[in-house]
Parts: sequence; structure tokens; C-alpha cells
Amino acid sequence: MFLNFSLPQQSLALIEPGLPVRMKTDAAPGQTFEGVITAIDPEVDPATRNVRVQATVENPEQKLLPGMFGSVKVILPQQEPVLAVPTTAVAYATYGDSVFVVEEETSPTGEKHLVARQQFVQLGRTLGDFVAITKGVSEEQTVVVSGVFKLQNGAPVAVNNEIKPTFSLTPTPKDS
Repeated sequence: MFLNFSLPQQSLALIEPGLPVRMKTDAAPGQTFEGVITAIDPEVDPATRNVRVQATVENPEQKLLPGMFGSVKVILPQQEPVLAVPTTAVAYATYGDSVFVVEEETSPTGEKHLVARQQFVQLGRTLGDFVAITKGVSEEQTVVVSGVFKLQNGAPVAVNNEIKPTFSLTPTPKDS
């Protein structure tokens, strides 16, 4: 299915054929249609200063019909190094946001065990189920991703990676 949409002329330098697009429409609630940009009109509309763009979108169940309206997102190839954790790892509080990191501690008897240490962090952008951490945690540290509301600073922990929650950059809740 061809998807025609317009972008402001300022976006012209950022887009190119082959970039991915995501389209949503009220006619197919909860469904996202993905595709790629296949053509860019070489002429800017003098009245609106917009550029017409065409993408080809997958339409396997024939839910998209000609003339439908929807919202389109162009996924730009922006890359920046980010330390991201699931949003469930963050304890949000008025005095500051924090995560719990797992550290090895030696008891007075010489026995080693794992404990949770609260680490205050600065948060960046949120995308889907993830949030960027700009300060406070390094990538070498192990961050607790679920059950943080049960933890206290210095609490003993046991790491269990058998049951992992699923996180997504584009979550689609069942009841939305």
C-alpha cells in the first residue's frame, strides 16, 4: 500500500529513501503499520512549504484502504550512546529518582553476598518501556529491573534471571 504524506521543508535534509515509517489509523485501533520511504517529491509546495513523501507500507490483512487518514512517524537514523534501563527499574520520588544496583559485599566473617544499593540518578528521554540514565550509573553495574518497590538500601538480594519481564521500544498494551 502506498502511503502519501507531507513534511515541512526543514525535514528534507533529514529524510531519504529507505528510512522506516510507522503509521497508525483509527480504522485499525491498536495496530501499527510499518514500511519504508520509497519516494520524495523534488518540488516544495510553494503555498505550504511542505514536501510530499511516499512510503510503501505493509498491509497484509487489507485493513488500509485508499483515502484513509492516519498519523505517520518517520524513524530517523539518530544514534547517540545511551545507558537505558526499563522504566520499572526507576524509583520515582520527590527528593530524587533512583535505581538499585547489585553489589558484592563482604561480611565481618569474610563471607561474600549480594546487596542492593540505592543510587540516585538523572534521567533523560523515555522511549517505550525504557528510560535513559544520564548520570549516576555506569554500564558495568547491574541494575535491578523489577521489584524495586520492595527493596531497601543494603538489603540482601538473590539474582534470578529465569523469569524476565518483556520490555519494548514500541509497547502495545492489550487494554489501550
